[in-house]
Amino acid sequence: MGFKKRSSSTTANASPCAHLRAAYNDCFNRWYAEKFTKGQWDKEECISEWDKYRACLIQHLEDKQLSRLLLEDAVVYSSKDNSGHPVNADGVSQ
Repeated sequence: MGFKKRSSSTTANASPCAHLRAAYNDCFNRWYAEKFTKGQWDKEECISEWDKYRACLIQHLEDKQLSRLLLEDAVVYSSKDNSGHPVNADGVSQ
């Protein structure tokens, strides 16, 4: 499991956050190959890369006036249990 790399020209044009995405993907793939598959688990791996990438995405969405999509997405996912089934207001699967 990993992320495929795109050519730098395609990636650069696709997103203003492409360089941060690449840094996070590189960190994740390195962690996965060198640590996770060998039974080592460090929850602090790649956190700073993820935070920078996420902040860039949020800013980009706000700049494009699309940040409401994050809120809609949060509502949809918060109304489902871990298996993706809808839940009622009490958090019980329906």
